[in-house]
Amino acid sequence: MKNTKSYQSYLKSPIRSIKHSTYFDTYDDLFSRYRDKKITFVEVGVAAGGSLFMWRDFFGPKARIIGVDLNPDAKIWEKDGFEIFVGSQSDEEFWQDFIKKVGPVDILLDDGGHTFEQQILTTELLLDNIKDKGMLVVEDTHTSYMSGFGDKKFSFMSYVNHFIDKINQRFGKFDQSNAERRVWSVQIYESMVAFHINKVASNLQSTNVDNEGGNEYIAKDYRYSDIPVRV
Repeated sequence: MKNTKSYQSYLKSPIRSIKHSTYFDTYDDLFSRYRDKKITFVEVGVAAGGSLFMWRDFFGPKARIIGVDLNPDAKIWEKDGFEIFVGSQSDEEFWQDFIKKVGPVDILLDDGGHTFEQQILTTELLLDNIKDKGMLVVEDTHTSYMSGFGDKKFSFMSYVNHFIDKINQRFGKFDQSNAERRVWSVQIYESMVAFHINKVASNLQSTNVDNEGGNEYIAKDYRYSDIPVRV
């Protein structure tokens, strides 16, 4: 943690912010390639504002840093050069208006209310607004295993598992009607899930490929040889 770039930026924030110790290695792993680039970064749930300063230091002066919060007092951080939008992350109309005003974003980090409804709706409503090669990251996904955040039958991680099923539905021998093509891949970390956008890769057709090598060695098939024969 202490050697990560994100943690060093966290320490520089002039406003108090509370994070989990395991998050900084994940932040560096996910976000380092965006540093010092002209990107649009959105954080849902800015609370007292400390993380906004962290992200500005981490990504650099070229980044457009936007905060979303339900608390209208968050508008105070506009004086420091941040863009702040006040509204509910469960409100489809709020997000539609947000998308019209902001346009496509490179990274959206959901550190909002952490209920299953909020996490799922934010993901579903914002995925199509993530730029190609960008990502949508949901934080504090450990709430899926805790009480007080919704019906566990419909937890966020249950949603993620269903999402993974639909990504694997892209395999060529399966019915493609329910295949997930908005997202190329889903990356799981402790307490975080990243949805990666790659429009070309997620729309490739799954077929067999043969390198057409001149010499073919016919190997005996041992794939099932270690499975006991049941009589």
